[in-house]
Amino acid sequence: MKACGLFLAPFAPYAPQSSQPMKTSLDHLPDKKRRDLERIVQILFAEFEDAVSLATQKWKKQGRILKVILYGSHGRGDWVDDPVGGYFSDYDILVVVSDERLTDTLEFWARADEHLLREVTIAKRISAPVNFIVHSLKDVNDQLQRGRPFFIDIYEQGIALYESDGTEFAQPRDLPPAEALAESKKYYEEWFESASRRLELARIAMDKGFRNEAAFDLHQTTERFYHTVLLTLNLHAPKSHRLNFLRGQAEPLVHELIAVWPRDTRFAKRCFELLRQAYVGSRYSPQYRIRPEELEWLGERIELLQTVVKDACERHIAALEAAA
Repeated sequence: MKACGLFLAPFAPYAPQSSQPMKTSLDHLPDKKRRDLERIVQILFAEFEDAVSLATQKWKKQGRILKVILYGSHGRGDWVDDPVGGYFSDYDILVVVSDERLTDTLEFWARADEHLLREVTIAKRISAPVNFIVHSLKDVNDQLQRGRPFFIDIYEQGIALYESDGTEFAQPRDLPPAEALAESKKYYEEWFESASRRLELARIAMDKGFRNEAAFDLHQTTERFYHTVLLTLNLHAPKSHRLNFLRGQAEPLVHELIAVWPRDTRFAKRCFELLRQAYVGSRYSPQYRIRPEELEWLGERIELLQTVVKDACERHIAALEAAA
């Protein structure tokens, strides 16, 4: 059976008392983007099947992709394609699998991630970056029943690109404002302080001329500021060190974050790429080089990131306090 213009298994018979059918229409997207999504689903399935093809363990041999869901700006219909400014909304994809052990990134999904990156940057068969997250069905249902806003938004706004039979989601629970406030405040206080301390360490390394160490600390600072805003606003953040992925998850929540990283000059793009590479390159690669002026520019942008994250989180907490 086909739906959404993609290859789909028959839909599960949803029980009204426990869940609602997900949307399946991609009519709001142009043909090019529908073709992109079809290609994305094909790659996810092909690479996953390769990853489990030689498995001997029963749980791995029987592992399945149960759902592939488009969420975020392309699901809502408010994506941005700005060739002049260099900003393109990512494709955000949730892959739901049958076993928690199948969510291991290195074992099952690294090749899919590399393949999708090549499709965007080299083959150019996909027109925008692809970010995908992988969760088990049990975990998603647990998150829905705990009232996690990130998963509730996917449940309510996401579009099913693929679904297998008998895999309905649980009915979400409304999270009481007082609970949301307590969790958001805890995340904000913990992560914002951690990120700010790491920025201080980066500044010390810069002053001493320890450029590689400074680059690594700036990477860690940026990662933690993104985790701050994602956890405070969504009560969820992906377990990832990839700054372009975290940036793509955070910017739709707080549009002011887009201006933190200009995309319209070669220098700005190079600096962000050096920051992105610093997690591994600054520690292990003898070829990694970063100049003092690049570090200084990154430090200034990350101080702006700090300000934007602080303002966004404190506005969110104030709104929760008013509702509690």
